[in-house]
Order: sequence, then structure tokens, then C-alpha cells
Amino acid sequence: MFGINDLGILSAYILGFGCLVFAIWFGISRWNKDDNENPQNLDQ
Repeated sequence: MFGINDLGILSAYILGFGCLVFAIWFGISRWNKDDNENPQNLDQ
């Protein structure tokens, strides 16, 4: 099933999925964070 014949392959799938979830969470949590902290006047 899905080529999972070994514990190493299963752990690679789990770690890959975990990295995907972390990257999505990190991107959403940091989205436009600097925009509100450092407002800049672009008309200079």
C-alpha cells in the first residue's frame, strides 16, 4: 500500500507531511507581519 514496506519509508512520508503542515502554518502566521510594524511612505 503506497510502497510502504519499511519503517524508514513510512517515517519519510510522515516527516514530509509534517514539513508541509509546518510550512503552511508558518506562512499563514507570518503573512504581512512586517506591513503593520514598519509603515513606510512610498511617495518620497
